[in-house]
Parts: sequence; structure tokens; C-alpha cells
Amino acid sequence: MTRLSSMNQRGRLFVIAAPSGTGKTSLVKALMQRKPGLQFSVSFTTRKPRPTEVDGQDYHFVSKETFQSMIAAGEFLEHAQVFDNFYGTGVRAVTDALEQGQDLLLEIDWQGAQQVRRRLAEVVSIFILPPSRATLEQRLRQRSTDSDDVIERRLRDSVTELSHWSEFDHIVVNDRFEQALEMLQAIVEGRPVASSPRLPEITALAAALLA
Repeated sequence: MTRLSSMNQRGRLFVIAAPSGTGKTSLVKALMQRKPGLQFSVSFTTRKPRPTEVDGQDYHFVSKETFQSMIAAGEFLEHAQVFDNFYGTGVRAVTDALEQGQDLLLEIDWQGAQQVRRRLAEVVSIFILPPSRATLEQRLRQRSTDSDDVIERRLRDSVTELSHWSEFDHIVVNDRFEQALEMLQAIVEGRPVASSPRLPEITALAAALLA
């Protein structure tokens, strides 16, 4: 059995990023079920909660005024604007958990990942890729939570997100969910990722996604 960090050593921070529609959130939730000792860092956001989301569990939902006040007070480890909303990670919760030896998982975008890497050394960064552009669009439309205009904008903006894939330590292609989940678990547990695609394959896929 693989253990998480003990109290006498600093915890590890796993940063997972991906464009909307890659299945990132579903993978993270499944990983948390498999690794109950892994703590999820709950981000702050100014967007409205979706019907299934719970305040304090999925996100801390706050007003834009509150968010701006938190920025001014230096309360974020990272923060970014995504579409019309703001997202941020509370610095105190992360640093306290790591100092106590707790391994922590952070689900953010590429902008936030860049900020975290600049501020913390113990970061393992993971990027989720969809298997194709068509699959990305299909997954966005299946969610049925956004209008066609929003979906089209997410598809356009995903190009920017996808262009940063090479900045991450590990790339996971979410083609078959269970296989992608196994890869994530192996990364978190520090095991070799036997089914990880080779760099030329990833480069070719990224090029197709960005075309």
C-alpha cells in the first residue's frame, strides 16, 4: 500500500489542469475516491454554482467584490480570470496542509499552474488532453449546462489552454476513462506510468488539437 506523506516531511502538491470538456473534474473525483488520504484544495470562484455543486465542497462561491478584496489582501496562492469569472486558490490552506505533511490536489487552469510553479518547489503538474477535437466538442455539448455561444467560445479558448501542454510534468490522454484514472493514480503514488504515451505521440496529438 502506498502511503501519503507523513507528519515529519513536507507534503506534495499535485496540480491538474485541462481545457473544459476533457473530463478533468470527473477524473479528479474518481481519483479522490481511490485515494481518500489525498486532500482536495477547494478553490474560490465568482461564477454561479451548477445544480449539483455544493459550496465549500466543490468551490467556495464568492462575489466579485469579495474576490477582489482577497486579491488586495494577498490571500491567493494563484488566481486567474477564465471567461467572465475569477478563480483562485487560498494560500493559507495550501501552505498549512503541506507543512503538516499532507499531500494535496489542486484543480486549476494553466495560468494558475504557472503561478504555483513560480511560488512552490514541491509541485507535480499534470495536464489532461482529450483524444480528439471532436471528442472535446461532444463532451462540452453533453454537459447541457452551457448555451451554444458559450460552448463555441470554450472551444475557441481551449486552443490557448492546449498550447501550454508542454509546460507540465505529466500528460494524461483521457480517451478511455479507466486507463486515464490508472495513470493519474500511478503519478500520485510515484509509480512508473507504463501506459503513458510517448512524447512523439503526444506532440502529434497536441498538433492535431491545435490545428
